Amino acid sequence: MKILVINPGASSTKLGVYFLEHRRYQNYHELTSAIKTIWEKTIRHPAAELKKFKNIFEELPYRRKVVEEEIRMGDFQAIATRGGPLKPLERGVYRITKKLVSDIYNNKIQSQHVSLLGPIISYELGVKYKVPAYFVDPESVDEFMPISYFSGLPEIPRKSLSHYLNIHAVSKKAAHILKKPLAKCNFIVAHLGSGITIAAKKGGRQIDANNANEEGPFAPQRTGSLPLGGVVDLCFSGKYTKEEILRKIQKHGGLLAYLGTDNLKEVLLRIKKKDKYATLIYEAMVYQIAKEIGAMYITLKGKVDAVIISGGLAYEKELIKSIKNWILCLNKRILVFPGEEEMRALAGGVFSVFLGKEKPKIYR
Repeated sequence: MKILVINPGASSTKLGVYFLEHRRYQNYHELTSAIKTIWEKTIRHPAAELKKFKNIFEELPYRRKVVEEEIRMGDFQAIATRGGPLKPLERGVYRITKKLVSDIYNNKIQSQHVSLLGPIISYELGVKYKVPAYFVDPESVDEFMPISYFSGLPEIPRKSLSHYLNIHAVSKKAAHILKKPLAKCNFIVAHLGSGITIAAKKGGRQIDANNANEEGPFAPQRTGSLPLGGVVDLCFSGKYTKEEILRKIQKHGGLLAYLGTDNLKEVLLRIKKKDKYATLIYEAMVYQIAKEIGAMYITLKGKVDAVIISGGLAYEKELIKSIKNWILCLNKRILVFPGEEEMRALAGGVFSVFLGKEKPKIYR
């Protein structure tokens, strides 16, 4: 049984083909551990290249071409991809339908993010090669507490949009390490990528998290939370269109805005060369990450089994050390899973459906 995985991210497109024997698996950990990688590839997209596109739909031909040039369609039973910031949904595995693709094109979504191109490309390939296509645990999985939606203005409720796929996958991994059922674990999970999500997981449910496009720490490309008065002034300055403002906030903010690069390795190299401004900006990002982790500690009322740090930036040991220096005062176990579990989580979700361990949900 083979599955093709397509995973579009803010600055890359990840592809992979995975194989699993059709037999019985006792639990999710056993299943994902048995998945064999046939091939994987990460295609990096330079910021200069992506700046040419005004929105994600302008990126579609570029991303589609990248995928089609790399894949070699063979005897695949299915395609798996990310879901994107769709309408609020339950976690799970969903069949990609014409209705879903239509909703994305017609902007019946919560925000624009390149992950929405995954279902479109996967659906097109599924039709072409006559295989089913699925999305798994989309960014719009909504498990918030009722009080988590309130922002301070009735017209602007908070949204449950996060890096849910990886956050849930590493939570399962941590529960296995702790030898506890996920339903009995409480975690603070920091997903550190081009955007940063800090989430509170209570009994396996994500009861609160910052929306990386609008809130939380600034990141390599995103601004995170901003002083509202300044945002209003910027919007009414006459210098920017709505689309340009959103690009500044979601793609051209954070490290890129302050230092002209979204590459953390480059920033750390500048720091080694005694660049005082780069040091200050880096320390500010670390501080904001730690502060958001502290907020989720309160969300869980201090009942935390572990703080989990994951995502692409977690490969940088210096960053992990810097964050730990701030959060050791919480006196909680810290687990670090560098990179993302997204590719195996996508494959694992669809394999679970084929093995009959999970029933696919219907997108309506």
